[in-house]
Amino acid sequence: MPPDESAALLETLRELTETDGIPGQEHAVREVMARRLEGLGLLERDGLGSLCCIRPGTAEAPRVMLAAHMDEVGFVVRDITEEGFLRFQTVGGWWQQVMLAQRVTVHTRHRPLAGVIGSKPPHILPADDRRKPVEFKDMFIDIGAEGRSDAEAWGVRPGDMIAPVCPFTVMANPAMWMGKALDDRAGCAVLVEVMRRLTAAGGHPNTVLGAATVQEEVGLRGADVAARRWRPDIAIALDVGIAGDTPGISKNDARAELGAGPLVLAYDSSLLPNPRLRDFVADAAAAEGIPFQWEMIAGGGTDAGRMQFAGDGVPSLVIGFATRYIHSAAAVIHREDLLGAVRLLLAVLRRLDSAACEAIRA
Repeated sequence: MPPDESAALLETLRELTETDGIPGQEHAVREVMARRLEGLGLLERDGLGSLCCIRPGTAEAPRVMLAAHMDEVGFVVRDITEEGFLRFQTVGGWWQQVMLAQRVTVHTRHRPLAGVIGSKPPHILPADDRRKPVEFKDMFIDIGAEGRSDAEAWGVRPGDMIAPVCPFTVMANPAMWMGKALDDRAGCAVLVEVMRRLTAAGGHPNTVLGAATVQEEVGLRGADVAARRWRPDIAIALDVGIAGDTPGISKNDARAELGAGPLVLAYDSSLLPNPRLRDFVADAAAAEGIPFQWEMIAGGGTDAGRMQFAGDGVPSLVIGFATRYIHSAAAVIHREDLLGAVRLLLAVLRRLDSAACEAIRA
């Protein structure tokens, strides 16, 4: 691999992961995406907040939507205690055991505030309670306030966004990248890179709709609106998958490995992928010598699960990337899986003309 092939992808992903944006409050992430996509196509936005970069090729049809969601799992302020601590509501799927003692940023109307998720220390807990996970209702966020009046003066209000803190890090193995919100800023970075390379190369026999969607983590809401607005003929969601290469996970739970290539999902709980589209993608990978991994995810869905319902029905699929520790404050991904996804998507887009689309939709 040329030493600079991943440089643009890395810097895009770094900026995206270090920008906060929970469901319904993705505006800062959308600004980054708009700046990164500027000049790569016509930029449009829908009323819910999703962004679409429309890149014409040598033919107007088919219209191929690549969708990556901008939101990350996070929290919102529920109320302020008399002592100045914040009670919070989870937004998106969290597991209690990955939350406690994590640093967070509380975004108020005045300025962002540093905080930490706290609870009772183990020293004062009964022995039985020490062995139990701390429940959401018993957690709070400490922002250093000495009372409710401090927090209110600093601009804290119910509904304010709270996001975990994790600086993007290239690990000792430079192919391994760690950061927060890789679900799904990894997909957003891949989307930007695909659009950038399409612009440089040209010649794709279709119109590409590069959609950065909102509110995926709370019910795939943005993809529903985006697909109805921009009317794809074919749709591919770009999203993370669960890595099964860490201790305690069996191959029956998750088979994907970091560094073994992008994922092609044969099933998730929101989508039975179109089999002709599935085979078309697999054949493109074989023709280009691009390694990939088949995967199924029994729980959880993706934007493809909503895009399939647009118009009279849209053949849809998920291309993803094995990721460790998703829905936590820090996740790990492999550079080559992201680059492999870029190559695979470009190979598909070069082949996906009207005749291929008609065969897929037959």
